[in-house]
Amino acid sequence: MNKKRSSLSKFYLVLVMAFFYLPIIYVVLFSFNSSRSLSNFTGFSLQWYQKMFATRAMMESIYYSVLIAVIATLVSTVAGTIVAIGLSKSSHLIRQVVTQVNNLPMLNPDIVTAIGLMLFFSTLNIPTGFGTLLLAHIIFCIPYVMLSVTPKLRQLDDNVAEAALDLGCTPFQALYKVIIPQIKEGIVSGALVAFTMSFDDFVISYFTTGPGINNISTYVYATTKRINPSVNALSTLIVIVITLVLIFSNLLPLIRARRNKNEETA
Repeated sequence: MNKKRSSLSKFYLVLVMAFFYLPIIYVVLFSFNSSRSLSNFTGFSLQWYQKMFATRAMMESIYYSVLIAVIATLVSTVAGTIVAIGLSKSSHLIRQVVTQVNNLPMLNPDIVTAIGLMLFFSTLNIPTGFGTLLLAHIIFCIPYVMLSVTPKLRQLDDNVAEAALDLGCTPFQALYKVIIPQIKEGIVSGALVAFTMSFDDFVISYFTTGPGINNISTYVYATTKRINPSVNALSTLIVIVITLVLIFSNLLPLIRARRNKNEETA
């Protein structure tokens, strides 16, 4: 019975892994196809990568995606961290009300948030474009930063910050010398989530962008009605970059731990 259950678990694991990774392998494989076919591999070629770099609209979409994701991450991380710290010092009622309001954008379907932002900008007669797209990304990224930072603040010992103030630190010095170093893991996690959400977003971007401003998701959607293997090349590059970042982020702590161990034994 246990062997059957173990075999079934392994089969289920393989099935899930195949479901997630086979489409990615398929995209990577056909990004090197010599023909435009998406079902018949006719030979190895780098022409779709060359075409990708030669296509101005595609390169602009990459530029806008990275630029908006970086700015939205920086602004939302700073704003979300400050709000979370302020809430931790507020009354229980205010903290509960703001927390529930903060959860609404994450619980709402993206289409509801997107239509709401679109109506908000149109009501104020704000022309859609880069500014509205960036503002929309900042708005929906802040709740994710607060969600990551708040648990770390709950674990924080308030006596440490008060001791820093008693020892002569100004409130700002106590903030960046005492509080922030103790919650930096939550801040980094929130920033990574914010960057991922911004870079990956389609629905909100589609409803808040303007003419000539496309990120990767809206550009790919605009090209789905025709076969464009350059999109496979773009997807492959994104997969490679993400894989390298994951490898680096996992190896860096190991390298630091080994270096600290060598320094201790030296």
